[in-house]
Amino acid sequence: MRTLILGGARSGKSALAERLAVESGHEVVYIATAQAHDEEMAARIAHHRAQRPAHWLSVEEPLALAAALEAHARPGRCVLVDCLTLWLSNLLGAPDGDRFGQEREALLRLLPALKGQVLMVSNEVGLGVVPMGELTRRFVDEAGRLHQALAAQCERVLLVAAGLPMSLKGSLA
Repeated sequence: MRTLILGGARSGKSALAERLAVESGHEVVYIATAQAHDEEMAARIAHHRAQRPAHWLSVEEPLALAAALEAHARPGRCVLVDCLTLWLSNLLGAPDGDRFGQEREALLRLLPALKGQVLMVSNEVGLGVVPMGELTRRFVDEAGRLHQALAAQCERVLLVAAGLPMSLKGSLA
């Protein structure tokens, strides 16, 4: 099963994904996409690491997400990706302007064939005002397009607000 978990900042989406991973009863691989470019982000990453069970396999992959999923997804395993919007921002900031399109297509091509359980966490950023800068508008547009494409391929799509999950597609359980 493939699950997309959307929500705003500090909505509880990562906590929900981690709970679902534990409840799966499977071995868990956590694919982290964050990069610590400053002290505040380093603190956020440390907080997330401290929240995860020590026996989970952690993989840090800021760019080649499809390759990481292909390497780790298999029957009897739950792969948790946190988070897609950080991955998107890493790619939009990459020196190779074509990298985002290539990585996005690789993910969308691979996702239907993945075995085991896949949980993908992402920030829903399209509910506010239209950003003023070109790069931030592109980020919001690309995140929205990515979420739509992933939601079409996922059996379950959840939205989290104030720590409360709501099912947009499939069941909560």
